[in-house]
Amino acid sequence: MTTRKRSVAVYYHDHFLDHGTGEGHPENAKRLEAVMTAIRARGLAARLAWPEFSAASDGQIAGVHTPSYLREAEEAVRGGQSVLPSGDTAISRDSWEVARLAAGSVCAAVEAVGAGAHGAAFCLVRPPGHHATPGRGMGFCILNNVAIAAKHAQSRGFRRVLIADFDVHHGNGTQEIFEEDDSVYSFSMHEKGIYPGTGRASEIGRGRGAGFTMNVEIEKGSGDGAALAAIDEHLAPAMERFKPQFILVSAGFDGHRDDPLGHLAYTSGGYTALAHRLADLADRNAGGRIVFSLEGGYDPRALSDSVCGILEMLLSR
Repeated sequence: MTTRKRSVAVYYHDHFLDHGTGEGHPENAKRLEAVMTAIRARGLAARLAWPEFSAASDGQIAGVHTPSYLREAEEAVRGGQSVLPSGDTAISRDSWEVARLAAGSVCAAVEAVGAGAHGAAFCLVRPPGHHATPGRGMGFCILNNVAIAAKHAQSRGFRRVLIADFDVHHGNGTQEIFEEDDSVYSFSMHEKGIYPGTGRASEIGRGRGAGFTMNVEIEKGSGDGAALAAIDEHLAPAMERFKPQFILVSAGFDGHRDDPLGHLAYTSGGYTALAHRLADLADRNAGGRIVFSLEGGYDPRALSDSVCGILEMLLSR
């Protein structure tokens, strides 16, 4: 395990606040505003790197999503619609550019961490991405940020990529994108039986990708112990065999005990411990290369405390 101090970068842009979702929608700009306020209040801003980045390219996005869906989504946004035709995803006039910028931030983080410019990165993005399938926006997601970034990592020579998802909801889009791929290991730990209704333990991938998808269903009301056991008893042994060269984390915080959408009982400290386990996996198997990308988390205080705890942990390594 590495013991060197590692620079930590946060990828954030004020344009992420411009993705409008409508009054009362849980996935709103106040989420990121609360996190940024907490980062400053806890004295973290000056200790972190804040790199510039650009939107994901057409080629990067097309490596994951179908041309018909991309046309449909862009036209819906440009046409002033309030919901994507493909699903239940709220949009506004800036959503297409914001979604491309969010995906671009994770690609830029992969580039920098992969090149050794930073030891770890956290992408504070909106909209989230893990429900977006190749041909459909779902949940609160337009583009699948981590999937696009995983393909980018592979284009930079990191063939074996782990995507670890600890959002309260199953990362169905990520699983669908890679379910026949043996070079990307898709791991999701999520509350059993809630939206989107997928993510059973029996779903292990298909064809060449059989055995490279893992789902751990967490029972309603479970706390930090269940989350850590999912890593220690399931993911860690699998990674000793898979040996990822890069780790991407779909970091959702809606499993927090104070979150209004989930029914789990994780704590902010539990999320720090969970992220620490994943960083240890990166140290053992991936040269320390790890990038977190924000997914869910809808209680501003719980989200802020959890993100700041992870940033403090990463800075201390």
